[in-house]
Amino acid sequence: KSYIVSNKKLIYIEVFNLIWLREKIYMKKQYAFYAVTAALVVAISLFIIIPVPASNGFFTFADVGIVTASLVFGPIGGLVVGAMSGGLIDLLSGYAQWIIFSALIHGAQGYIAGLAKDKGRKEKVLYLVLSAVVMIVGYAIASWILYGTAAAAIAGLFTNILQSGVGVLIAIPISIRLKPVIERYL
Repeated sequence: KSYIVSNKKLIYIEVFNLIWLREKIYMKKQYAFYAVTAALVVAISLFIIIPVPASNGFFTFADVGIVTASLVFGPIGGLVVGAMSGGLIDLLSGYAQWIIFSALIHGAQGYIAGLAKDKGRKEKVLYLVLSAVVMIVGYAIASWILYGTAAAAIAGLFTNILQSGVGVLIAIPISIRLKPVIERYL
């Protein structure tokens, strides 16, 4: 009888190990996708970068990539891609003073947009609008902190509204097309 019990324990341990190994391999694939996506977002953003002197900032298509990644990968993928790409874009474009703010703001934006994954239309719109608001308000607060005036925060509002709105509008159809392809490989 003890032989049977120990065989069952052995089977349970082996099943657990296989599940754990499969999950570990799956997570490594996900992280690889996150890293490649963040690199792609950075490359696209640096290719098309429009300086905005009034706010001492710039307009990019980073939000397209961040929201697309969020809708395809979910909240954790959105957080990772948003934080990595937001910080790296600032570092590589000469706006090092913004790195921490951008990583936090775009990470939060990505996480919230990722909550829209697999939701109904109304919930998806709510999460995407909320992610845009987080980005816009986050950069207004960051501008105020960096430059010490509300005028700096107000100066960047239009650009951030435009960048976030364009990002969401372009990301929705892209993510619809990409989602089945990515899921096939994960």
